[in-house]
Amino acid sequence: MLKRLDRIRFRGRRDEFLDLAESPNTSDTECSEEIVIKPRASVRETEEVREAEVEPQGDAQAGPGSFSAALDDRTDLNEVKGHLEIALLEKHYLQEELRKLKEESNVDSLKQELEKERCRRIELEQKINDALRSRLEDSPSQTPKAPSAPSAAGSDKQKETLVDTLLKWLYDRFGVYIEDFRFQPEETTVETEEPLSAKRLTENMRRLKRGFRPVTNFMRNLSALSSWYSIYTSAIAFIVYMYVAWNGWVIPMILFLAILRLSLNYLIAKGWRIQWSIVPEVSEPVEPPKEDLTVSEKFQLVLDVAQKAQNLFGRMANILEKIKNLFMWVQPELTQKLYVGLWLAFISSCLLPYKLLGFIIGVYAGIKFFIIDFIFKSCPKLRQRYDTPYIIWTNLPTDLQLKERSNTMLGRRVIAAGGRGSLTAAAPVGVSRDEDGGRYYSTKRGAFHEVFNLPESERPLTVCETGWRCCLINRDRKTPTDYIRNGVLYVTENYLCFESSSSRSGSSKRNKVIKLLDITDIQKYKVLSVLPGSGMGISIATPSTQKPMVFGAMMHRDEAFEAIYTQYTKIITKATAINPET
Repeated sequence: MLKRLDRIRFRGRRDEFLDLAESPNTSDTECSEEIVIKPRASVRETEEVREAEVEPQGDAQAGPGSFSAALDDRTDLNEVKGHLEIALLEKHYLQEELRKLKEESNVDSLKQELEKERCRRIELEQKINDALRSRLEDSPSQTPKAPSAPSAAGSDKQKETLVDTLLKWLYDRFGVYIEDFRFQPEETTVETEEPLSAKRLTENMRRLKRGFRPVTNFMRNLSALSSWYSIYTSAIAFIVYMYVAWNGWVIPMILFLAILRLSLNYLIAKGWRIQWSIVPEVSEPVEPPKEDLTVSEKFQLVLDVAQKAQNLFGRMANILEKIKNLFMWVQPELTQKLYVGLWLAFISSCLLPYKLLGFIIGVYAGIKFFIIDFIFKSCPKLRQRYDTPYIIWTNLPTDLQLKERSNTMLGRRVIAAGGRGSLTAAAPVGVSRDEDGGRYYSTKRGAFHEVFNLPESERPLTVCETGWRCCLINRDRKTPTDYIRNGVLYVTENYLCFESSSSRSGSSKRNKVIKLLDITDIQKYKVLSVLPGSGMGISIATPSTQKPMVFGAMMHRDEAFEAIYTQYTKIITKATAINPET
């Protein structure tokens, strides 16, 4: 009896494994699974019933042992049913996922669109064939009818094939070019802006300098030719140019020089060492870029690059503003010269033949470049009087200069309207008059020469008409009020003047006047060594002070130092020329 029960258990477990393995492949739906499972369960029940009928006595004798075996069989069947239900649920879930994937892929819609395109292509081919047939029928060569229908049909087919091949060849040959003329909306591309970086900024400035170097070399060579830096080279160039201009070959010569320059560049690119320059090129030392920079070095690097960019943009703005003001009649006496010159050029171009006009222009350009410019560069006074292009360009104002002029003129009109009685009332209070040019120089406290107790001839230089704001650090004094003073620094022809902002009007006790001849040493100075950069101060030593005085916190320190040092050297050289013993 126990052997039979073990056989039933083994058979049930085997059926369980078989059902788990075969359940996914028996059918495609859940209904079919249930249909297959139920007969198997019924067969098991019938076998168990038969065995129970055959041996009722053995079962009765077994007692509680047989009952526990039957419970084990039922638990095994329940486990099998649970596994089957899980497998069916997983199958249903996978079918749903497959259906969603099919819907997402849109295979059916793509097939429908493909069929539509095929139908459209067939329709278009039919229309093209109909059009070709109508053209062939309308042509005069097809007016006489063919004697037999089969031969006409064969000739029509042959002609259709020829036309189709011809059209296909034309499309294959020129279709690509025709597609280029198809109108399409312009694509707008947005350039990504790079974040601010000190390394990137310095690299861009170096790239700009390297890219502009050929232009500067070309202009330097032209200037060397004009100034006769090399007498033999300039003489040969002048003779060749005048001969070419006399024969009217200026344009061919320019084109030939361009071809020659490109040929030399090709040879240089191939590895040839060719260097032709009138002025010897000075190779600038290239500093290797540092990878690890301190904060102070980065700050100083950004300051240097920003200063270079500021100066470069300032020069470009001055050039553009001068050209604009020239054509906008801001200075009528200067624009009038350009206006008359353009009228003369227009009338001569209408009356004179082009060959003669080109000859005159070429000869004048050669004489102007090689002879007149050399004389003007050698004699600056002649240039200031007779060089018309130079006079026009130097006297053209920029927008900044026009703004300053308008502000000064407005102040003069207001003050002149307040006191019309005397001649001195024409000059504002605290203004000194320049007798040569009619200009006025003033300070915040009064007339310039009165504030500093100087002669009237002493006035600020053109570089520092408004002065440089700074603070005077007198290290000989101990009290804070006398140690540091805020004010404005001026330089005249013979003096260095500091106007203190804390001095009362009419009082010059806190102002400082230093004679340029008394200066023993002048240097750039850095007040605080902790701060980055080369400093913003100027130290000046005199015999009357134990420690050099420092003019610090000066924004335009380099400009002020150059102006003071240049005037100082002029005064020293003039004094040594007068008194060589000193």
